Amino acid sequence: MINAKSLFIGVVTGSVIGAATTLLTTPKSGKELRTDVKHRSNEVVQSINHLREEGFDLKDQIAKTSKEGAALIRDLSADVKQSVESWKKTVEPHQKNIQKYLTQIEESLKELEDKTQQNDQSTS
Repeated sequence: MINAKSLFIGVVTGSVIGAATTLLTTPKSGKELRTDVKHRSNEVVQSINHLREEGFDLKDQIAKTSKEGAALIRDLSADVKQSVESWKKTVEPHQKNIQKYLTQIEESLKELEDKTQQNDQSTS
């Protein structure tokens, strides 16, 4: 079983050796490295702020587009309803005429059937 004290000493020794190796192999001085890190962190903050602003702009654009789409659908629905009503008003008088003609045709066919039956009976 690993002794906790020896494990702790190993972790501390490894950390010290890693930190020393990093400092000795870094091609920049500490001041340059701090300046570079500060500059990079400012760039990251600016990028995050820019992304946040673009996100808000996108959200606003989506809200605006959805409102415009809803208004467009309402207008289109009203136009379609009005067109259907107009079509119904146009077709209705013709529909009555067609029904009237169909009734006349049925009566004529019935009369023709009756005459044909009478002729068949008189020839027989």
